[in-house]
Amino acid sequence: MLIIDSERLFVETLYGQRLASELAEQAAELQAENDRIVESLTLEERSLTIRRPDMELEAFRAEAEAFDRKVQEVRRVRDAKNVELQVASAEARSRFEQQVQGIVANIMLERGAALVMEQRNVILSVRAANITDDAIVRIDAELGDGTR
Repeated sequence: MLIIDSERLFVETLYGQRLASELAEQAAELQAENDRIVESLTLEERSLTIRRPDMELEAFRAEAEAFDRKVQEVRRVRDAKNVELQVASAEARSRFEQQVQGIVANIMLERGAALVMEQRNVILSVRAANITDDAIVRIDAELGDGTR
C-alpha cells in the first residue's frame, strides 16, 4: 500500500501551479469586472437619489424600476459568471487528476503495490509509503506545465 497527497500534487507540480495561476487570474479579472460594475451602479444610484427631489413621482418610479431591473440582470449575469469560473476550476482539477493518474499508477506498479490511498484518509504510516515527492518529480518530468 502506498500513500499520496493529491493536494500537494496540484500545488507543487508545474502543471498544477500553471492551472492554479490561470484560475487565479480569471478570478481576479472577474473580481475587477465586478468592482467596475458596482462602482458604475453606485454612481447611477447616487445620481437618481440626487435628482429625485426635482423629479415627478412617476418619472422617478419609472427610473427606479428600470434601475432595479438592471441591477437584477447584472446580478444574474455575475452569478452565472461565478458559476462558470467554479465549473472551469473543477474541470481543470479533474483533467489534472486524470492526467497524473497514469503516472501514479506506474509508480504503484514499479513499487509492487496494489493500492494507493489519499493522505487525508491515513491515520498512521511509515514515511517510505508516501510517494508524493516522487510523483511530483515524475509529473514535472513527464508533463511539465501541462502544455506539452
